[in-house]
Amino acid sequence: MGFATDAIHAGQSPDSATGAVMTPIYMTSTYAQDELGKHKGYEYGRTHNPTREALEKNIAALERGKYGIAFASGVAAIQALQGLVKSGDHIIASDNVYGGTYRLFEKIWRDYNINFSWIDMSNPDNIINEIIADTRLVYIETPTNPMLNLTDIKRVSEIAKNAGLFTVVDNTFMTPYFQRPLELGADIVLHSSTKYLNGHSDVIGGIIVTRKEDIHEKIRFIQKAAGAVPSPFDCWLTLRATKTLAIRMKQHNENAMKIAGYLQNQSYVKSIYYPGLKTHPHHELALKQMSGFGGIVSIDFGDAELAEKFLRSTKVFTLAESLGGVESLLCHPATMTHASVPKRERERMGITESLVRLSVGIEDVEDLIADIEQAVNL
Repeated sequence: MGFATDAIHAGQSPDSATGAVMTPIYMTSTYAQDELGKHKGYEYGRTHNPTREALEKNIAALERGKYGIAFASGVAAIQALQGLVKSGDHIIASDNVYGGTYRLFEKIWRDYNINFSWIDMSNPDNIINEIIADTRLVYIETPTNPMLNLTDIKRVSEIAKNAGLFTVVDNTFMTPYFQRPLELGADIVLHSSTKYLNGHSDVIGGIIVTRKEDIHEKIRFIQKAAGAVPSPFDCWLTLRATKTLAIRMKQHNENAMKIAGYLQNQSYVKSIYYPGLKTHPHHELALKQMSGFGGIVSIDFGDAELAEKFLRSTKVFTLAESLGGVESLLCHPATMTHASVPKRERERMGITESLVRLSVGIEDVEDLIADIEQAVNL
């Protein structure tokens, strides 16, 4: 089936009891058993829930995977990956990941003697140079947050496979509508479903998708044992949202392209980061492994005071954490999403005090551009 058809139907069918077209919200913590040792496939709410099951199947289908495992947040999904490594192991990771990922790895996982190499993965050869006997996993975020650097997923997956390593790709920014890492050779794809998958800024969630049974069994066991599962209502909201994922992503992309094109011609913009622009250093790779460029645009004003003025003066864009909602948001990465990253590391990657990340929504783009103009010229 096509993407939009799968988004609406995969993992779902009319309710057998009532014929309800929408998957019901199964708000139950436990299930009646017919007799000792005999049940209908459901025992306890942490382990099984039909609404969650439908969401997992839906996202797995969209990613062209086989297994989906849902979690209570994107960070909870990343945390579940710890089950794939042990004390003394080594992970190679994109140096410009979401600040919460960096915090989890550096502030928690390191305490369990798990070691990291943070590298620029826009050059796959950098990975080859970091592989050691203890390396177990390559963690890719592409495009990166917030600098929008790209990694060649196919090439890195080949390098990892040849070295006997797992490859994980955070696909939050692109969604399976624009990029499908499993088809490019990755072992695992994960999302903060809080963002574009849900797209309405009313759910916290995460999900992991894989084609490999052994990985699925391990992560599924962690989901059950650690218990960081999403509520049935949150699963239902996300399942409802994926039905419009295709049309939402088209509009996010269209609006972001127009805004990026507008901003690259403005004298007050020192630097602009958007893979859809021909001036982006990884534009050709974007054309090869993505079918669109997404809704995130980062700009550096080159002046912290101008950036601060802009952040407090918009009327349509809202200054807030997160991204991927239908409404347009602004973020100041240095003090918000990436505050936990040491200042020297932030500045090395380009996350300056004058950098602003735009999560471009699906409003009328003319209104968004007018809002930018009035905020700068106020």
